[in-house]
Amino acid sequence: MDKLLSDHSMVERFEKEMEKISPFELKNRLIELADESIRKMTRTMLNAGRGNPNWIATVPREGFFALGRFGLEEARRDWNCEEGIAGIPQKEGIAARFEAFLQKNAKEPGVAFLKKCYRYMMQEHQCKPDELIHEWTESIMGNQYPVPDRILKYTEVVVRDYIAQELCDGRPPQGEIDLFATEGGTAAMCYIFDSLQQNRLLERGDSIALMTPVFTPYIEIPKLYRYNYKVTEIPANVTTYDDLHLWQYSDKDISKLRDPEYKALFIVNPSNPPSYTLAPETVDLLVDIVQRWNPNLMIVTDDVYATYINGFQSLMARLPYNTICVYSFSKYFGATGWRTAVVALHRDNIFDEMLKRLPRKRKSELQQRYGSIRNDAENMRFIDRMVADSRQVALNHTAGLSLPQQMQMTLFALYSIIDKREGNRFKEKMREIIHRRLDALWTSSGFTLLPDPLRAGYYSEIDMLVWAKRFYGTDFAEWLKLNYSPLDVVFRLATETSLVVLNGGGFDGPEWSIRVSLANLKEKDYTIIGKNIREILDSYAERWKNSLPLVK
Repeated sequence: MDKLLSDHSMVERFEKEMEKISPFELKNRLIELADESIRKMTRTMLNAGRGNPNWIATVPREGFFALGRFGLEEARRDWNCEEGIAGIPQKEGIAARFEAFLQKNAKEPGVAFLKKCYRYMMQEHQCKPDELIHEWTESIMGNQYPVPDRILKYTEVVVRDYIAQELCDGRPPQGEIDLFATEGGTAAMCYIFDSLQQNRLLERGDSIALMTPVFTPYIEIPKLYRYNYKVTEIPANVTTYDDLHLWQYSDKDISKLRDPEYKALFIVNPSNPPSYTLAPETVDLLVDIVQRWNPNLMIVTDDVYATYINGFQSLMARLPYNTICVYSFSKYFGATGWRTAVVALHRDNIFDEMLKRLPRKRKSELQQRYGSIRNDAENMRFIDRMVADSRQVALNHTAGLSLPQQMQMTLFALYSIIDKREGNRFKEKMREIIHRRLDALWTSSGFTLLPDPLRAGYYSEIDMLVWAKRFYGTDFAEWLKLNYSPLDVVFRLATETSLVVLNGGGFDGPEWSIRVSLANLKEKDYTIIGKNIREILDSYAERWKNSLPLVK
């Protein structure tokens, strides 16, 4: 391995070029370097840099395509011509025709699942049969604009049930939670930042807090000129007595949020990249801070990895009045390409209350902004302003997530609900896949992974300095920091082994940490990654030993 050590001057040039770039942009450069390495040597590139799953949930997709066949039958029933043109689904009697379709095609893929979905909706929500099936059929065909634009009626019903189950551990807060269906979690983030600014709930220069390490856009967006927020980072710097990371937050740092100067708190929970959920005592402290010290604190929590934690409870469940929740279906159901997510906001919330408190001048300005939608824009809820802002207000009449996307999201949610009733087989298998890959990575590296029920395991963050000290001592760790860039590890993995991982420092994590996605490679590949990470650490140590003066 030592003969493959990187040219130090090349590393320095690479670092200077890349030091300010997002780790996701850096990933593209590392892929290029890994490709070049592949051309020089016979090997396969292993890209553990991105969290795109290498699985799909098949059952809800089979249901989607089966429903599509019914939708085409309904369209052709309306009218049909040989040139490939048909009408649109008609509501009257459609439920009876759907039941006949289920019976006729009982052995076809996806049909049994659709039958379970239909039965659930009728038993749990006493839906109007024709209304429900007409919504589903128009959704699968995509022949209408989204109405309501925020989210379809029955999609909201189902996704509320899903959120109550998966994000609130079956204990949702009292009262209604409203949902806004968005084009993935990234769109949800954009809409939230935009509407907070447009509605003057966060002004340029306001103070916000960010719990780190964190998904990089939460670091980068507040720095944009439009926002220019004063950001205080709350680091997950709690360790064991022997310096192993627990990826949790100290009470001292969390208690900074008592200061009302902090207008908003942003968190990814479970975290990205460490992939740990908040400790219960930290949640209790946050609840106490909001209730006693900072009641106007606006909280945005991104809970995309919630399903990988037993008994997960979102901050939305504990602090519903103060919290906007973002949830994407991409990482659990293998659906990053579907771009399906929701923004969840309790009907009784601080955001609407703060809109009421705005000065008259601000309210007048916002009346002008939203006046084309309604004459009493002052009474327009924040979540509906997000919908309008997502289409620059003027295009509010065409707002909303596409109907086929909402239908697939509905089926994803129903699949999880039905899976729980049938023993959680899908969920347990998903967790098993992730945890086996995690074990393969850490076992092959020789590093110690502490048992922890708060770990989701979708990613793993490895602090190389921790293991440098643990295996070779503090002197070696100091030598490593003095002689090499933190980017050297990811650079060498790409050029010498064709492995792509991301630098943890780019997520405002420990500078010498690396982030490995456990989602997109096979289990055996993580054994290779772990071995190569350890070999690189050992090769640094060999160079350090050779540089030490001989003791006479």
